[in-house]
Amino acid sequence: MLLCFSSSHRTADFDLLERLERHAPAVTAALAEHTGAVAGSVVLATCNRFEAYLDIDGSHPAGQAASAQAVLDAVSAASGIDAETLRESSAVYSDHAVAEHLFAVTSGLESVVVGEGEIAGQVRRALDIARSAGSVTSELERLFQVASRTSRGVKNRTEIMSAGRSLVRLALDLAESRVSDWAQTRVLLVGTGKYAGASLAALRDRGAHDVRVYSPSGRAAAFALSHDIGAVSADELLDVLAESDLVVTCSAVTDYVLTEPLLADALRLPGAPERRLVVDLGLPRNVDPAVAELAGVELLDLETISIHAPLKELQGSVDDARSIVDAAAAEYRAQTAEQAVTPALVALRTHVFGILDAEIERARNRGDSSEQTEAALRHLAGVLLHTPSVRARELARAGDAPSFAEAVAALFGVEVEAAGHPASLTAVDDESAAS
Repeated sequence: MLLCFSSSHRTADFDLLERLERHAPAVTAALAEHTGAVAGSVVLATCNRFEAYLDIDGSHPAGQAASAQAVLDAVSAASGIDAETLRESSAVYSDHAVAEHLFAVTSGLESVVVGEGEIAGQVRRALDIARSAGSVTSELERLFQVASRTSRGVKNRTEIMSAGRSLVRLALDLAESRVSDWAQTRVLLVGTGKYAGASLAALRDRGAHDVRVYSPSGRAAAFALSHDIGAVSADELLDVLAESDLVVTCSAVTDYVLTEPLLADALRLPGAPERRLVVDLGLPRNVDPAVAELAGVELLDLETISIHAPLKELQGSVDDARSIVDAAAAEYRAQTAEQAVTPALVALRTHVFGILDAEIERARNRGDSSEQTEAALRHLAGVLLHTPSVRARELARAGDAPSFAEAVAALFGVEVEAAGHPASLTAVDDESAAS
């Protein structure tokens, strides 16, 4: 059984998401330790989303609700966040609702900026990390592979990803009215990861060329060399901060890089501009919110940016993308349902070919068999089994897999382990999903 614990910008504030993102390694380890019920897990942690995709052992004595509660308790213990707070700020999906949700997430339909392209890569990296940790089951592998294909389908068949803007570009769009001339704007970039590269590219697209980079982890020199910009050392940070008109932070550090006392000191230095825009793209936050109280300082953080994110002009592309996701989820559900008749099909084929092999052996013993006759008989058996195989899959897709197993038992006396009903498309906790 698939289960997904989801806490995102739709259900939680950014402070809670920040705490979850900070404790992502601990949560991942905690879920891996729940071997009794959790057969496998993939954890997706981004700047506006924290999700755990789980393959729950269906034969475990704990029921669906109990498994969901156990996962919630594990996340709570690992993150230090009260379980009730998590429940109120999260959604829990089960069975095929998990596939529908992941396909929408990977396609950019659930992002702060609808259609943003980074999420597909983040989902792939989450799967790669889980593979390295050995926590991916065959069902999770299939789920994420179909999600990747669905995302590519949305990208190729709609305009949502080309029209959708990334967080970086949206932030700079919002900054546009505060910047009179990008070519004259002095920019300090804090961070050297993927968002730093995207930020630099977006800044250059707008004509900014006076950009320098600082890294709390000491990687500024290497990033600056590969991107042809200036590096800022820790000793130079205060002076460069004083000179900068725009500060863009996107570091992965867990402590504030830009504090209120540091910026206050920079503002007092001779020649410091009277007005300064700070864009904080970090999660956890890179900038102390108190800097917004300093005279002449304006702060744009993820929470502010997300308010401006929904793009009504994309609605047509969103509808097209949603149709593709819905179709992919329906096909995934149908293929999963087909698996329910596999034991009965295998049992039937084994029974039929077992009888065939026995008859061929008797014919050989009588000396009246040939290779051509054997081949013809095996072909005949395959032809006879074709229609039952097709009918079995049709029944499974219609939600009636058990009737095929019952028919095999009634007609051939072959007992099959219960195939079970395909899982329904529901959420475990509708109230939390809507919160």
